[in-house]
Amino acid sequence: MIFADLHIHSRFSRATSKDIDIENLEKWAKVKGIDLLGTGDFSHPEWLKELKENLQEKNGILYSKSGFKFMLSGEISLVFTKGRGRRVHLVLLVPSFEIADKINSYLDTKGRRDYDGRPIFNISCEEFVFEMKKISDKIEIIPAHIWTPWFGVLGSKSGFDSLKEAFGAQYDKIHAIETGISSTPEMNLRLKELHEKTIVSFSDLHSFWPWRMGREMTIFSSANSYEEIIDEIRKNKIIGTVEVNPAYGMYHYDGHRNCNFSCSPEETKKLKGICSVCNSPLTIGVDYRVQELADAKEIPKGKIVYEILPLHEIIALVLNSSMESKKVWEEYTKLISAFNTEMNILLNVSLDELKKATSEKIAKMILKNREGKIKVKPGYDGVYGKAILEEDKQVKLF
Repeated sequence: MIFADLHIHSRFSRATSKDIDIENLEKWAKVKGIDLLGTGDFSHPEWLKELKENLQEKNGILYSKSGFKFMLSGEISLVFTKGRGRRVHLVLLVPSFEIADKINSYLDTKGRRDYDGRPIFNISCEEFVFEMKKISDKIEIIPAHIWTPWFGVLGSKSGFDSLKEAFGAQYDKIHAIETGISSTPEMNLRLKELHEKTIVSFSDLHSFWPWRMGREMTIFSSANSYEEIIDEIRKNKIIGTVEVNPAYGMYHYDGHRNCNFSCSPEETKKLKGICSVCNSPLTIGVDYRVQELADAKEIPKGKIVYEILPLHEIIALVLNSSMESKKVWEEYTKLISAFNTEMNILLNVSLDELKKATSEKIAKMILKNREGKIKVKPGYDGVYGKAILEEDKQVKLF
């Protein structure tokens, strides 16, 4: 199985770690157990220059000096008017530096690329896909985190209720959608329209730390060429995905961050969509929006799904500490030293083996995580969800 995280960002994107560089991305991808990593931000001139100087291209895959694999990728923000204001984020996978240069030449006719790794352009979804396919049919365009309120194509603020409405005549050129942290493949399959699309997952990381990198991934059977990866996406031949509990995402439930208020879709309906603290409309999250658009009478059998929280989150939960704390890092490092990668620990290592390297409580919590049995207080309106211990009676789910 090839674990791939193809939606990431460089240090040139807004609100990202300034230490994101090729060296750190490769280092922590290896620790995580990632086989193929997107480059992110190919449209940014300085980042693209670094990529060209440090990575060697072969069959559409970019290789570091040590042989680690990258794929050219990036995210574009489309902000346009179609009866009303629309804002949609798209992930692009690109087959070569030559094609990346052609895309960037096109973007230069529409605005600037140098101010942000995820630049904004006044182009409709339909027009953008049409123009990309004129450049090369090998370019893959994937609607990003499709349910998030502000920039997901099906989010509560998007103004679109279907992919066909958003992409028009170019709908058939969209082969896949990205779940986003706040939804799972099963949630997406509640829409008949999405039965026609491959469901992929990536992290959308803004830092290289292992609780961000690879928290969601897509599993491929091979990654020796760009064509192999794209063929699996376009023909829905991927093996499956790695997901977090969707409640972990920062837009799963409805609420108001500034009011410290969140609620389930059922409670939102009782409140008629109005915050009980400030009496203003709530930010409607992913769970509500999926229920609103769901139209499938039956959910087809999906791919393999591993629903797991990052290892740092598990250790921090047991130790009642922050993920960045020294004692959490010490436990994490011990486990990595014993078992090589985080994905191996999360998915494969037995309880008896784990207990030789860490405490019994942490070992059992890793197994519980593997079984998808850790409860999460749902995230909302930009606030991440929080893993909780069952015995913690003080924490309400909303």
